[in-house]
Amino acid sequence: MIFVFPMAGDSRRFSEAGFAPPKFLLAAHGASLFDHAVGSFESYFGQDHFLFIVRDRSASAYVAGRCSGLGIVRAEVVDLGEPTLGQADTVRRGIEAAAVPDQEPMIVFNIDTFRPGYRKPNFVDDPDCAGYVEVFRGSGEGWSFAAPIEGRPDRAACLVEKRRISSLCCTGLYYFRSAGEFRWAYANPPEPASAAEQRERYVAPLYNALIAAGHRINLAEIARGDVIFCGTPSEYAETLVSEEIGRRLRQ
Repeated sequence: MIFVFPMAGDSRRFSEAGFAPPKFLLAAHGASLFDHAVGSFESYFGQDHFLFIVRDRSASAYVAGRCSGLGIVRAEVVDLGEPTLGQADTVRRGIEAAAVPDQEPMIVFNIDTFRPGYRKPNFVDDPDCAGYVEVFRGSGEGWSFAAPIEGRPDRAACLVEKRRISSLCCTGLYYFRSAGEFRWAYANPPEPASAAEQRERYVAPLYNALIAAGHRINLAEIARGDVIFCGTPSEYAETLVSEEIGRRLRQ
């Protein structure tokens, strides 16, 4: 399996809030956001492939150094050198540049989100599971949302970006049975279902193409407290002052 971390965003909200370094370099509870995010998958450092997609040389050098320091056996950095059309486009360009085989299973995750102690669910080994989305029950509008099939809370019927279709919010962890199916879904996108989807290419809505083609997409619900977000300045500030988060990250 390959873990893919898209890092080609411009961290606009952080720069507008006065933060000079890139978001992934910011510190929290004794380590960088990069270390906390990637460290969520420490159990797989010795066996799986890790791909980081950046857009400048300074980020490439930092990522390569930290992968060595963290003990990731198979790490690769792709420098795109330019902005992209959104997270899904970043992933698409990155896996093309890295020549990820079509048959390779993949997990996409955000570099500003932490999932301490993550373990893959058993159904990633189910050949009938084309993908899964990790979700929690939350409020607000600023998420990717998943609606389950009626009577099947563990199966996705639809995913929409920044439009509340259910209380199930995506954590940003997306599994695809194969890189080839990700590529196919990107090349065959459904009609945009929200204003956000008209502006950018997001990962979550790609599952709608797979669902429409008859594929099964699982939902894996976790507790809100099992995931830590640092994607906005306010979330970052909350993380810094939380003793509970600090305790969990230092375990």
